[in-house]
Amino acid sequence: MTKTALITGSAGLIGSESVRFFAEKGFEIVGIDNDMRKYFFGEEASTQWNLEQLKKQFPKYKHYHADIRDNDAIEKIFQDHKFDIIIHTAAQPSHDWAAKEPFTDFTVNANGTLVMLENFRKYSPKATFIYTSTNKVYGDTPNLLPLVELEKRYEIDENHPYFKEGIDESMSIDNSKHSIFGASKLAADVMVQEYGKYFNLNTAVFRGGCLTGPNHSGTQLHGFLAYLVKCIATGTKYTIFGYKGKQVRDNIHSYDLVNAFWHVHQNPRQGEVYNMGGSRHSNISMMEAIEKIEKILDKKAVIEYAEENRSGDHIWYISDVSKFKKHYPDWDFKYDIDAILKEICAQGHF
Repeated sequence: MTKTALITGSAGLIGSESVRFFAEKGFEIVGIDNDMRKYFFGEEASTQWNLEQLKKQFPKYKHYHADIRDNDAIEKIFQDHKFDIIIHTAAQPSHDWAAKEPFTDFTVNANGTLVMLENFRKYSPKATFIYTSTNKVYGDTPNLLPLVELEKRYEIDENHPYFKEGIDESMSIDNSKHSIFGASKLAADVMVQEYGKYFNLNTAVFRGGCLTGPNHSGTQLHGFLAYLVKCIATGTKYTIFGYKGKQVRDNIHSYDLVNAFWHVHQNPRQGEVYNMGGSRHSNISMMEAIEKIEKILDKKAVIEYAEENRSGDHIWYISDVSKFKKHYPDWDFKYDIDAILKEICAQGHF
């Protein structure tokens, strides 16, 4: 019997990767995406181009231009299909943008997730529910770590327990500045855990580092690597916000993340939380990224430096993925940072 996957934010970076991955596994795909990314960030961030690609590539792909906050519309979709896996990636993804419209941010991220969870519980309770959360649920607590300034990056003190693998799931989510975005994502994050533990449903939360890949509609407020490549490739000015350009992020390719979803679906658990990013395997500072991209594209970046960092922004964030690897030992990375950069430079949307 054919299995069916429901993917929200299906024309976005992780959503479209999920469509491709699960379609190739033989799943029927139902996608929900109303291109709110265009509303958030303007025309350059629209995902319409990606949706058109998906429709061409997968003629059986069924698309709904629905808003995840609209319970009537979402309930109808759940009544019309039975789902084996639900991958919920639709979100307002920028901590800068959230401060402009907190109500929109919270209703999309928190209320929209509750709408998805409740319909999952009522109509497809045997499915696996995957939620893409964010490392911003930890707020700016990572900035309290003992950091050392090196020539091109910040690094954590080598005697600290996080030095070897990165930040694990035991970091506190309390008493920090999360950004409005971080708070709305955290509300959803806790609710996904609760539906797993309280209702005994198969749910998993992935607290992502930088998620990236060539299908990212990168823009200044969201999509660090894709937007940086786009700026250097087109000669557009790129602004570095604070920390001397030495801030570090771990970057995970969208394929590696979606492959992790697949492993969870094979052997689901209830209300589990995973930090998920490039880990020590794939991380880079802003300065290092600019240097590498300039080399690949053979172009000089046009850089502007703004002294003030983004409010609550992380100085150094590397995800410890060892809990996930312990639970799913057959999963591993396919891409490292160099492979990711080469692919975005060769295939990126700009």
